[in-house]
Amino acid sequence: MDFYLFIGIMIAILAMKGAKIVPQQQAWIIERLGKFDRKLEPGLSLIIPFIDRVAYKHTLKEVAMDITEQSSISKDNVTLHIDGVLYVKVVDPIAASYGVTDPFYAVTQLAQTTMRSEIGKMTMEKTFEERDTLNASIVNSINDAANSWGIQCMRYEIKDIQPPGTVLEAMELQVAADRQKRAAILESEGKRQSQINIAEAAKEAIVLESEAAYTDQVNRAKGEAEAIKFVADATASSIEIIALATEKKGGDTAVSLKVAEQYVEAFGNIARKSNTLIVPASANDIAGMTAQALTVFNTIKNNTAKTTKK
Repeated sequence: MDFYLFIGIMIAILAMKGAKIVPQQQAWIIERLGKFDRKLEPGLSLIIPFIDRVAYKHTLKEVAMDITEQSSISKDNVTLHIDGVLYVKVVDPIAASYGVTDPFYAVTQLAQTTMRSEIGKMTMEKTFEERDTLNASIVNSINDAANSWGIQCMRYEIKDIQPPGTVLEAMELQVAADRQKRAAILESEGKRQSQINIAEAAKEAIVLESEAAYTDQVNRAKGEAEAIKFVADATASSIEIIALATEKKGGDTAVSLKVAEQYVEAFGNIARKSNTLIVPASANDIAGMTAQALTVFNTIKNNTAKTTKK
């Protein structure tokens, strides 16, 4: 009875030894007598104890690995200290088991050498400006070399790029100079625009003043022309009225009286407004002077009448 119990216990132990539970997102490699036999998928699997063994266990999850800081020389001979993060994933557990001894260590070393190679193709300023391009180049180079290792590089990210201290100081001075240059340019452009605005304002003011002066002169000329026209019309009307009045009965007498009055008034004004008194030879012969003035008036009148008849 003890023998059968022992046999049962041994069978149970061997069954437990041969039962393997593979977790999700893992792949186990089974070797039979030292030779690759099969790959165990997630779940419960049975192997033959002492004949089969689990040689490799691989996680199929994406793994993030730090790339330690290293020195790289750029195309313009500047030493840069660069570190980064590498994201890899096992896509072929069999190749990852037998293609390379340690796939993650191999990928890490490949990432470092590839990064140094890519940095040597760029100038220092390009490494700051084209990080995305540099990351993509490193990923492509790693994938080209790691195909036989069963590992795929998902992405690579540069965490930090540290140039030498002297270069940092020069870069800071350059940035400060660029800012001062932009500030000076903006200030000069502001002054230029201000002067342009002032000149345009002065120009518009001169134009408006000239237009106002032109309008004022035109209005004044129009006013003077209208005033002259009104005076001429009034004079013509008064002459016409006088002419009509002289043709009526007693008109000559009225004209003689008016001429005599104006003659006396003229001499009176001369006596008031001047120290020099001009006296005609026959100043006491008012009737004679009036007759002379009427003779001149009648002569002008007759000549005007002849001209009108012609």
